[in-house]
Amino acid sequence: MQIRRKSFLALSGLAAGTTLLAACGSSDTEGGADGGSGGGASDGGGAGGGSSAGQLIIWADEEKAPALEPSAKAWGEENRIEVVVEVVPGDELQGNFITANQAGNGPDVTMGAHDWIGNLVQNGAISPVQLPSNVADTIAPVGVDAITYDGQTYGVPYAVETLALFANNELTDTPEPSSIEELVSAAQAGGAENILSLPIGESGDPYHMQPIYTSAGGYLFGKDSEGNLDPSDLGVGKEGSLAAADKIAELGEQGVLKNSITGDNSISLFAEGKAAYLISGPWALADVRDSGIDFTVSPVPGFEGMEPAAPFAGVNAFYVASSAKNAGFAQQFMTDVASSPDVAQAMYEANPLPPVNLQLREEIASSDEHVMIFAEAAEAADPMPAIPAMAAIWEPLGIAQANIVGGADPHPTMESAGEEIAAAIG
Repeated sequence: MQIRRKSFLALSGLAAGTTLLAACGSSDTEGGADGGSGGGASDGGGAGGGSSAGQLIIWADEEKAPALEPSAKAWGEENRIEVVVEVVPGDELQGNFITANQAGNGPDVTMGAHDWIGNLVQNGAISPVQLPSNVADTIAPVGVDAITYDGQTYGVPYAVETLALFANNELTDTPEPSSIEELVSAAQAGGAENILSLPIGESGDPYHMQPIYTSAGGYLFGKDSEGNLDPSDLGVGKEGSLAAADKIAELGEQGVLKNSITGDNSISLFAEGKAAYLISGPWALADVRDSGIDFTVSPVPGFEGMEPAAPFAGVNAFYVASSAKNAGFAQQFMTDVASSPDVAQAMYEANPLPPVNLQLREEIASSDEHVMIFAEAAEAADPMPAIPAMAAIWEPLGIAQANIVGGADPHPTMESAGEEIAAAIG
């Protein structure tokens, strides 16, 4: 599952396909639809019967499984264990992993978003992972920070996603605007059908709205004295969020933000030359490149005289199941992935998301400038909150933001969302 997709999922039935990788033997050497982690972004019974003593079973979604297969196969052959990758639909993976692990028929390793960690730890579903002592030399800080929860490391990161600004260079003479105000003026001057393609729809999309929300002063959770996110300090409904609501309302009145733009059409509008700018993630690169338009990617700008825009950074990671039958091999797999770029490189080649492995970043720096822009932007972004209370944020905040874009009174609408979230958190 990629970060942009929903993180807090219903515990629904599991429909999975299975791909058998290498059997024991001699030594050998994801893009997707826009959709936000934790239910934030919109754009885009267990299978197999669990692990056995002679297998290392890994669960992955339909996009990551094919990318993982070659490197997992090679690793299994080198370590003389059969590796099995079971394909689980991305919108069911987290919930079914928790259920299967509790029943003792889950995988040894699962792949998923870092903002799952709080929920997985709360459910006792994953084990801590001991990262190599030189991890700071091999993995970017955003990756290590994302998988650290309550002072403990719970996974091995391999890729990061965040939002950036795409500009159609034929529809604007300002491909890298320094502010949202400059963006609007440049798009208006260029006569674009749509100024900014940002998915909202009728239910909202707090993941894509986060840069705008934070630039205007909004925040989700404060931090305690030790720097941990504090669910009791809820920012929705407070002063900063009200200032953000005013800015969202203003952009709605100007037609910059539109409820008619959704996760289903936001990328295609831009790729078809119907929007001067697009706020999206690296998953949009394939469609934009295929369109043939001349485009530029840069960090999302903030409002003039206000805070910098701070989108979410979402990290994809591997986790060891607490009920893993092959825990030793699972931990060895994690150590090897953290130490070597081989697995990350194979996955990047199949699904080019910005890697967190520093060696791999150096290798692709000259060949994929757009991916590197996303990688650099992620270092300045805010990690997606991994605390369980985040599950209460998405729906009320999204609906409030969508209603404000549609003309609802900004302050009481945002305050009502804050009250609903606070009641859900308890």
